Amino acid sequence: MKIGELGQTTGVEVETIRYYEKVGILPTPARTAGNYRHYGNQHVDRLNFVRRCRSLDMKLDEIRVLLQFRDTPESNCGKVNQLLDEHIGHVGERIAALTQLEQDLRKLRRQCHKVQKVKDCGILAEIAQAANRIGGRVGKSHIAGAH
Repeated sequence: MKIGELGQTTGVEVETIRYYEKVGILPTPARTAGNYRHYGNQHVDRLNFVRRCRSLDMKLDEIRVLLQFRDTPESNCGKVNQLLDEHIGHVGERIAALTQLEQDLRKLRRQCHKVQKVKDCGILAEIAQAANRIGGRVGKSHIAGAH
């Protein structure tokens, strides 16, 4: 199948497929006489695996490691377990940080109880005061890539 068909079959955008090839997540396919990429069932299977890993919020480096183990089915899976345990730990840290972020936002929301003039908005005043307190530092409660 051609790249567009692979994309439709797996739900992965064509540009993402090309990127996965470029970074070695997806093996480079054979080319037809007309120089079109020709994908097979192994590409569908691998992309579906990658999509599932991405839905579990795994980074490409983690997925690459899992694919290496998947490509060597006779190897020991201890490091797969370790990778997943570490990922679970990271997810727990993110959940804690997101919970703190939610609390901070709810506290901020309580600063303004009614619609009023912007100059009297408690939310904007609190954000400005906090910005002055932290200067150029980024708040520790923000989760990079969370939105």
